[in-house]
Amino acid sequence: MPSPADFERAASYPPLSGARLAHWSRFGTWSETFFPNVVGLVLEEVRTDYARMRLPYRPELRQPAGVVHGGAITTLIDTVVVPALASAYDEVPFMVTIDLQVRFLNAARETDLIGEGWVTRRGRSVSFCQAEVRRALDGDVVAEGWLVYKVSPQRRNGAPPDG
Repeated sequence: MPSPADFERAASYPPLSGARLAHWSRFGTWSETFFPNVVGLVLEEVRTDYARMRLPYRPELRQPAGVVHGGAITTLIDTVVVPALASAYDEVPFMVTIDLQVRFLNAARETDLIGEGWVTRRGRSVSFCQAEVRRALDGDVVAEGWLVYKVSPQRRNGAPPDG
């Protein structure tokens, strides 16, 4: 099992306060079902520019060799940075992945996976993030990811901006 020391990165990011913490702590508990719900992702912690999520193991996530499918791991990487990025906003911004690079370092069998995501640089409309996925069983790193996101505040009517 990973120890608290495995998540020391979280301590270097300031906690969210008040309403923002209450708002972003509910990430993933939407009134309708979206792809992260289908995969089974669960938010464990969100801070300013940082988030941690769990991918609970279930046999449906395996590929034929018996290990967790790389697509499920990539989904965790692509999703864990979303609350980290959004933590700077009071309302959900429009966010889309521009670039995603994943490096698989290890396999995962019959264990939950823990993903950590953090913002490395924020721009006006483009932000850069990193993520790391560990096996919950032993804390070994399974994959790393580097992401670029386009981030724009929503229009007043809730629609995403054009373009």
